[in-house]
Formats: sequence, C-alpha cells, structure tokens
Amino acid sequence: MLFAACGAAVERAKGAQFGSDIRRFSDPATEMDVFRLTSPTYSTSLPAYYQRALSHKGQFLLCWSDRTGSAQAFRVNLKNGEWLQLTDAAALDGSTLTLMPDERSFCYFDGPALKRVEFGRLREREIYRVPEGWERCPGSNVTDDGLYAILAECRRDESRLRLVATAKGAASTLAQTPWVISHPMGRPRRTQVLYRQGSTALWLVNFDGQQNRKLKLLAGTVGATRWAPDGRTILYLHFPDETTQLNTLREHTPDANQDQLVAKTSQFVHFDANPDTSVFVGASRNKASPHVLLLLRTTQREMTLCEHRASDPATVAPLFSADSQQVFFQSDKQGKPALYRVHVERFVEKTEPEI
Repeated sequence: MLFAACGAAVERAKGAQFGSDIRRFSDPATEMDVFRLTSPTYSTSLPAYYQRALSHKGQFLLCWSDRTGSAQAFRVNLKNGEWLQLTDAAALDGSTLTLMPDERSFCYFDGPALKRVEFGRLREREIYRVPEGWERCPGSNVTDDGLYAILAECRRDESRLRLVATAKGAASTLAQTPWVISHPMGRPRRTQVLYRQGSTALWLVNFDGQQNRKLKLLAGTVGATRWAPDGRTILYLHFPDETTQLNTLREHTPDANQDQLVAKTSQFVHFDANPDTSVFVGASRNKASPHVLLLLRTTQREMTLCEHRASDPATVAPLFSADSQQVFFQSDKQGKPALYRVHVERFVEKTEPEI
C-alpha cells in the first residue's frame, strides 16, 4: 500500500483518464512564469520536432509517456491539464506520433505497423506494415493533406524511401540508396519529399521518383531542419566544422538552388519558426547559458525566455503554438523528461492558425 501511495506506475488501458499535473514557477534566469505541464516523476516527451503535436486552436497536445509503465500515447488538454490515454501499443515509437490534418485522428508506428487511431472512439486501423526482411529507418511523416505517409526501410546495406497511401495502404518506392535514409518530410503544398543522409546532406525527390537530387548546402554539419509553412524554403541549423565558430540558422530555396544566412545564433542546437518565419525560438547548448531564446529575423537579436538546463540540449526541441503566443519545450532539469510551456504574447505578434 505504501508503494502504491508513492505514485508507482500502474498499467492502464487506452481511454483511461488522469488529472492535471500543471505547476507554475518563476524562472531563475528571467523571472518569467513557466508552466510545467507534466510530472518529472515519469518520462514524457513530444513527438519528433517535425510532426504535428499541437492542435491548431491550442486545445490539446499529443505526447507519449511511460506513466502507466510502458510507452503510450496521450492527449493532454491544455486548458485543464487532464490526460487521456490513446493507445495500448506493444512497441510504440513515440517520435512518430502525428496529428492528421483534420485533427480527428492521429498516426504512429507500433513496431513495424503504421496505425491510425480515431480520437472519438479510439478505434485503431493498421495502414501499412514493414515487410519481413526490412527494418524501418528513423523517422516518418504524413503529408499536409493527410493522403500519404512517408517512411524509409533498411535491409543490409541499402535503404528505400516509401510513399504509402493512408486510405488503402498501397506503397511505392521513391528512391533507393546505399546508405541509411532518415527523417523524411513531405514538402507543404507540393508533391515532394525531403530526406536526410545522416547529418551531412539533404535530398529532395518527387512523388513519382523523378528529380532525386542532393541539395547544395553550405559545407558542415546539418542540424535540425524544417520546411517553412508555405513550402518555399527549408530552414536549417548549420554547425561549422570549426568548433570556435557560431552555429547559424540558414535558409535554402530548392527551386532556385539558393542558400543564405538568416542569423548567427548563441549556439542553437534546436529551433522552431513562427508561421511567417519572422521569429525563431531556439535551445542553446551553451553550458554557461542553457537557455530557451527568441530570435528576431529582422534585427538578428536574441532574447532569453527561460532556462532549460536539459542534460542533452538537443532534446529540448522548442516549438511555437499555431498562434505564436506560446512556446513549448521539454527538459529533464527537474528529474525525468517533462513538458513545459511559456507565454510569449508580450514579445511575438499573434498569427492566425492555418486550418
């Protein structure tokens, strides 16, 4: 009885509900109010940074947690902090969780199986299964219209990029490589896929497999990468080979084959952009200043929001809400990984969410 009272994890089925864990505190660095949304007594994380985790109207977020003893997906109500368990997965890959565009369902990988779950009744349908003899490569994505899922599969010394119709599960191969393909992302408003060759290169290919090409980026290490919401440009962090140089935020225009500097950063290791890409939020890996910061494109000036103090700054992965009035991030600074929120309406203009 004492063990249970101390908050030990208890197995629960999907549909189980949990109360709020929200706590507010003043940040030591800036004295701004920071809201911890989840308890650091168990691990909670957001999906991969390029997935859809936040609802357009700011009503809820999609996350994964081991609070019931195994990794499962949850929906957290951002108004009252209440939780709803969404899955009973055997081998959930939490990084693959993503909201479908209509926000009535979500997709995720359970081992080799890509599944879709309706929020209403939590009914589950298998869309696709990685064939025997193949393994899934890191990352997956769903196109902005919800019609296709994108993933990569590996076998011995080869990989293939796959496009899967979410309605019937029919799959086609867009590209094959002798290296591991990772973290594919559909291009907004276009029928193209961006994918990674480790941290050294980005590639772009059409849905029909044509025009598969390596993008001409500045030499160095490629960090976190995002499509601008309109799909015109790719925003990415560039880590120079010379460690004394600053990490920079850059913008690549694939159609014009142009690559340009956006701003130097105080050693950003992860970032997000607001919908019109006028303001960025980043997580610094500077050990003396482990902060979450805002960066204004026009002035290239930074402003500290709060400390993150994560053991691995790359996991902080800050992101804006759809209306640009809140920033969410994750950190293990108070124990196990937990989710945090800070309001930024005093510093960032409100944007209208695209629905």
